[in-house]
Amino acid sequence: MKTILVAGAGKSATYLINYLLVQAEMRHWRVVIIDGHLETIESKIAGRPRGHAAAIDITDAAARQPLVEAADIVLSLMPPHLHILLAQDCLLYGKHLITSSYASPEMLALSDAARTQGLVFLCEMGLDPGIDHMSAAQIAHRVAEEGGVIDSFKSYCGGLVAPESDTNPWHYKIAWNPRNILLAGTGGARYEVDGQEVYVPYEKLYENAGEIPVAGYGQLAFYPNRDSMRYPDLYHTPKAKTFMRATLRHPDFCKGWDTVIAMGWTDETKLLPEGTKTYADVSRSVLGTPDFEAGLKPFISSSETDLVRSMLHWLGLFDETPLPEDARTLADAMLPLLEAKWVLQDTDKDLVVMVHDAEYVQSGTRHRIVSTMTLEGKDKLFSAMAKTVGMPMALFAEMLLEEGAGEYPKGVQIPNLPQIYEPVLERLADHGIRFTEVLS
Repeated sequence: MKTILVAGAGKSATYLINYLLVQAEMRHWRVVIIDGHLETIESKIAGRPRGHAAAIDITDAAARQPLVEAADIVLSLMPPHLHILLAQDCLLYGKHLITSSYASPEMLALSDAARTQGLVFLCEMGLDPGIDHMSAAQIAHRVAEEGGVIDSFKSYCGGLVAPESDTNPWHYKIAWNPRNILLAGTGGARYEVDGQEVYVPYEKLYENAGEIPVAGYGQLAFYPNRDSMRYPDLYHTPKAKTFMRATLRHPDFCKGWDTVIAMGWTDETKLLPEGTKTYADVSRSVLGTPDFEAGLKPFISSSETDLVRSMLHWLGLFDETPLPEDARTLADAMLPLLEAKWVLQDTDKDLVVMVHDAEYVQSGTRHRIVSTMTLEGKDKLFSAMAKTVGMPMALFAEMLLEEGAGEYPKGVQIPNLPQIYEPVLERLADHGIRFTEVLS
């Protein structure tokens, strides 16, 4: 009996665990799920006999390593800094590993050792990163095979809220890690336009948001995502002079969040002003005046000042609500406010959107491909975010278990090679995660 070890049973694990348990019934697998909270694991297993709970502290090697040793493959949805613990165990016991997070320097340092052992350590196998890599590389390879040369490539992805569940002025609800949302973009962003590198600091990221049309959903705003400069080679578009990876949000979200940043509410280093006891106290201190309307003017870059004021009021930044007792910084105080205000209700549906916009020259003629994937969730538990993060991992794990490592590249990899992305994208389409293309 083959055993799959899944580390992490949070929001993003629902579809992955459900799919593996369904397959386990047919294929006689055993699925062991690690998490720090037994009730969270049991809610995902839902009494199915092929699922087994292991409520442990993932940092406890004595509890963790026997589980890795007994497994045939390990899938990690843990926070990024914890993947390395499982990776080291996988090297020790000769197990394949799949994660949804960016390949860290520590992970990359294990690549030669994994390759020597014939192990596949596949990182960045979720939505973004993950499906973006696979679908982008597929476009690039196809264009190259047809004799085209891509000189502009822009890739957009965002987790949003479906229109029928859009009930607040931010047009946003939380379907994944709320701390990641709070800190998104803090390192600024780099990308390339017409051969020139562009750097946008965090403080200007949302102020300079652009917009693109998405069929069925109108105009969506985008801001550049992290460092795009290393991706032309990874996406097999080395001659692209314009290249950008970007995050999608509703246009109003960017206008409001720009002011939230300007006020310092996302700053993990900015201590709460001395003597403040409520959110209103902090805002009065930050703005330098008890007159919120007047004090906000220097902090709002958007021309829609009334809209931004109403969004901040709705969020509760000017309420006399007590600050969390354990909050030390403005970011500490902001996080529980977002979790309460942007909560995804049980029947709410989220929305995932991914768009690739590639321009290329073929036989002297200029062409453009716009490839779009949209997916709405079923409800809070079976969200589009959970499906697009978890299913790529689940499907590749199934392939490894059924077919063996075979011709798959060994060592630390990302899914930008045809051996990986062709079969995975085909299977994702069977599960409703598919792209449509418009050619011009």
